Amino acid sequence: MKLYDLIKTNNWLSIELTILRLYSDQENMLDEYRDVFEKLIMLVPEDYDMSIILTEYDSDSDNENEKRTYIDVSGRKNENDPNALSNSYALEFVDWKKWLGMDIAQDTKNHFSEIEIIAHCLYEMTFISYNEKEIKEQFDSINDRFEEYKNLTEEEKMEKTINLDELKRRLDEKGSS
Repeated sequence: MKLYDLIKTNNWLSIELTILRLYSDQENMLDEYRDVFEKLIMLVPEDYDMSIILTEYDSDSDNENEKRTYIDVSGRKNENDPNALSNSYALEFVDWKKWLGMDIAQDTKNHFSEIEIIAHCLYEMTFISYNEKEIKEQFDSINDRFEEYKNLTEEEKMEKTINLDELKRRLDEKGSS
């Protein structure tokens, strides 16, 4: 089963209610989610050799008596790559046609309803923006910066970058002022 199959067979009202239940802080963005959902229905899915995986994790809470969880949405290649550093892939910059052409992992189908899968995927797909062109522009900008960095001399890299300890120190200074 592909994400496109889920989207084509479920109605917006059910998805809207599920987004409100799962992401109550997104109430003001429901029109944007609906617009994306309607665009997805009209797109032709593009086969993509990856499965969508939803995984529930515990997260840190300010209150030690309160258990908070979050859902991670990631991809896993259908064919295992023995040379890959990880089997988990971030999807927020993936073209929406490719999202639609991804399989839903069996474990995900076993633990989440179709509506929950759609809601979590919509949240992840729009994490950067509700506009696919803006998402692509952001991705291109990141790639451009990476290419610029690769072309720097070692001396320029040392000059223009800082290590994690220095970053923490600067953030601490900024927070205390």
